[in-house]
Amino acid sequence: MPDGRLLKVSAVDAFYGDFQALFGVSLNVGAGQIVAVIGANGAGKSTLLKCIAGLMHPSRGEILFENTATTNTPAFEALKRGIALVPEGRRLFPSLTVEENLLIGGQSHRAGPWTLTRVYELFPVLAERRNLPAPALSGGQQQMAAIGRALMSNPRLLLCDEISLGLAPIVVRDIYARLPQIAAEGLSLVIVEQDIVQALRAASHVYCLQEGRVALQGAARDLTREKISAAYFGV
Repeated sequence: MPDGRLLKVSAVDAFYGDFQALFGVSLNVGAGQIVAVIGANGAGKSTLLKCIAGLMHPSRGEILFENTATTNTPAFEALKRGIALVPEGRRLFPSLTVEENLLIGGQSHRAGPWTLTRVYELFPVLAERRNLPAPALSGGQQQMAAIGRALMSNPRLLLCDEISLGLAPIVVRDIYARLPQIAAEGLSLVIVEQDIVQALRAASHVYCLQEGRVALQGAARDLTREKISAAYFGV
């Protein structure tokens, strides 16, 4: 990564059938950086993550990960290369225990610092409930388990889709407080959020999508509420 960029998304278009969800979206993520993607429902945030993770492929544009084109890479190959997705809604396996869900995340056998022990150190409540079925956890605990499962693959890039969705503010703050510890292990993070306050606190750089286009982007410290509001709502 001669220029320090781990991920480069360039002028990506994406469609669902005849419906165009992304229009020329570009985004950069540096090594060890936390980037937030904000926007209203339907802005294209989740679609962007799916393209990066290989769950769908852009019709135009290019995605480079560690200077290698991954535009048309399938999801299983993207995971092997070090891209892990924490999906919206957690999507834990309900018939499995907490620990079994975490162990599934390690099936890619990538070398790295994240083990069961490390995940339990990050989220001690998961260690306490390791033998319970996943549905027995609270919503916040399920979100922790989903993040832990992704970390078990020892990714270079962690994609988090709507961490705060449906969770109480105190739980959201607790989860966000762990993100610096995750980044300290050398990971980069892309966080898709509707909670603008949390996104601005966590990220060093922010992209705002509005109807599938980048309406605003810049360093989090430089973006005013007025600029974000105008880009977010398109007014």
